[in-house]
Amino acid sequence: MRTALTLMILIAGLAGQDRPNVVILLADDMGSGDPRCSNPESRVPTPNIDRIAREGVRLTDAHSPSSVCTPTRYGVLTGRYCWRSRRKSGVGNGYSPALIEPGRLTIASILKAKGYHTACVGKWHLGFGSRKRTDYDKPLRPGPLEVGFDTFFGIPASLDMAPYCFVKDRRPTAPINKDIAGSGQVRNGGGGFWRKGKVADGFRHVDVQPTLVTQAVSYIEQRAKTKQPFFLYLPFAAPHTPWLPTEPYQGKAEGAGPYGDFTHMVDAGVGAVLAALDRTDTAKNTLIVFTSDNGAHWTPGDKKKYPHRANVGLRGQKADIWEGGHRVPFVARFPGRIPAGRISPQITCLTDLFATIAGVVGAELPDDAAEDSFDLSPALFGGPATGPQRANVVHHSVSGKFAVRVGRYKLILGLGSGGFSAPRNPKPKEGGPKVQLYDLVEDPTETTNLWKTKPEVVTRLTSVLDTLKSAGRSR
Repeated sequence: MRTALTLMILIAGLAGQDRPNVVILLADDMGSGDPRCSNPESRVPTPNIDRIAREGVRLTDAHSPSSVCTPTRYGVLTGRYCWRSRRKSGVGNGYSPALIEPGRLTIASILKAKGYHTACVGKWHLGFGSRKRTDYDKPLRPGPLEVGFDTFFGIPASLDMAPYCFVKDRRPTAPINKDIAGSGQVRNGGGGFWRKGKVADGFRHVDVQPTLVTQAVSYIEQRAKTKQPFFLYLPFAAPHTPWLPTEPYQGKAEGAGPYGDFTHMVDAGVGAVLAALDRTDTAKNTLIVFTSDNGAHWTPGDKKKYPHRANVGLRGQKADIWEGGHRVPFVARFPGRIPAGRISPQITCLTDLFATIAGVVGAELPDDAAEDSFDLSPALFGGPATGPQRANVVHHSVSGKFAVRVGRYKLILGLGSGGFSAPRNPKPKEGGPKVQLYDLVEDPTETTNLWKTKPEVVTRLTSVLDTLKSAGRSR
């Protein structure tokens, strides 16, 4: 891996050019059917996400690299599939060690080398320190500051995982000196749940989403006073459980329950960021992207109780290898660069954010970085492609089940969801299928397994996946 000094030499600044600000908003467990711009029948009001789509572009075939959060976050920041990393599944908790390898280039470090001020505000969930179990009494190093961020404010992991605390840079903001019982609430009882564990003095789960939005808005206001471009990575802690919409948002998503209300509150957070950009006159020179780390955790029980379809009509949910697990909303706006109201069917993986942003700011990607990232500029801005384009995408479930998408076909190695939905990992029966093959053009809900009628496609896609694994890169 290259040193910071080498990177500074390698990545020359854009002398005399007006470098755009970059904002990535990453929802936690929001489905592709939640925003109304992608699902007119959504029961969740999402005027601000819809505004980004209206004033920019919406990608209709966007996917997270994993069906759960930690490996997707690794992929977003590094442009690399997490199953290539030292902790292959990437799944962690609030006490897990740092996942991003020392010296690995990230979006934050490449932008920092271009002269940007960089901040992460929100749910980190990529681990702290190098010990097997994080010690919060010691500086949380390595962490966000060691992978290119100038500042960090947020929570260690998901809002239902201990320890429950805010972290500023390398230290908790308050002593983690109390114990909290598990919430004991079932999903459909409202509020979701959290696990028992350690909690910081004064910490309240309900305060997290408002606090993160306030911190992000404050950061934009502070940076707007300088001439230095900024990068804000804002991974929300919602609408992941616990579902805790505050009073102004309660009962506003009729037909979607407390999950819908919390999702509506996430949209309000998007609106606060948009308002801050408008208020500080930085919107016109800012690329803003909104997406989600995986599909919604919208269970069969939720579907039975509520008419809302968080994952549209797709099969499965968060953690699954089926489309509901990894197809995500994706909208972006860049005034003067992205045509308003543009819709693109380009197949997209969230690892592509790295190469796309590098292209926008004029940074050259070295060979040993962003190995699974492709520049989305043609999909976002229009015009012909000038570099390598994504021809396939690899999916990964929470249990490690692989799938590869090439064109209209998707091959899943093994049977079942590999995640939360039943059947999870059934064993093949004699004479029956060992894999799943779906034609997503004719069968977007993945109901008809074509393994027997199209064996040549199974063979071809298996070879593609084997090559992508052994090559160590797809770009």
